[in-house]
Amino acid sequence: MFRHLPGPPRCKLCHNPFGGVGGRIVGLVGFKPSRKNPNLCARCCDTLPPGGLELDIAVLFADVRGSTELGERVGASEFATALGDFYRVATEVLIREDAIIDKLIGDEVMALFIPGIAGPGYRERAAEGAIELIGALSKKCDLRAGAAVTAGVAYVGNVGSDQVVDFTALGDTVNIAARLQSFAGAGEVVLTSELYDSVRGRFPQTDSRSVIVQGRAAPIDIHTLRVAV
Repeated sequence: MFRHLPGPPRCKLCHNPFGGVGGRIVGLVGFKPSRKNPNLCARCCDTLPPGGLELDIAVLFADVRGSTELGERVGASEFATALGDFYRVATEVLIREDAIIDKLIGDEVMALFIPGIAGPGYRERAAEGAIELIGALSKKCDLRAGAAVTAGVAYVGNVGSDQVVDFTALGDTVNIAARLQSFAGAGEVVLTSELYDSVRGRFPQTDSRSVIVQGRAAPIDIHTLRVAV
């Protein structure tokens, strides 16, 4: 039904219109652009009922390096402006790669690449999105950032309490991505070995090593890509 209502742009999942007369009509009942990705509607993301399912996804974490020093050196307003630039560039890049912006927390962004939204190449898009993001932050905002990307099964859906529910992903895949971010220096992207194997043809120049992350006994094999100076 939504396909026949004017007009574009539309939700990538349910095809409800955001523009034209159709967009104004369905917007009255909640079919508005999602706050996590404006290419999706809130009904397909933000306002889903509590619950979820296990999916193989890719998870990206990125944060600004030296933000504590920056916050100490400049005033609060200037620091807020710098983080505003970080949010803007991160959102532009990741939405272009069809990511779900899970969280913007301080100097950090967490994004999900889900097959049904980012397509069958969601793993490659996550790696490419991280590389593009780190490069764009260096060029557009003069901010040095590091990122990590993992892929694997996670619980994806709306979770929380009766009062607060949020669309997110949970599980070991997410935890590892958050931990590995600390191994990415300024201008670097860290990929797990499993993820790198699926995108090896596109990113041949990397440094490989094994690292121990907090809370895990077994080492994790990673590949580090240098993106920006």
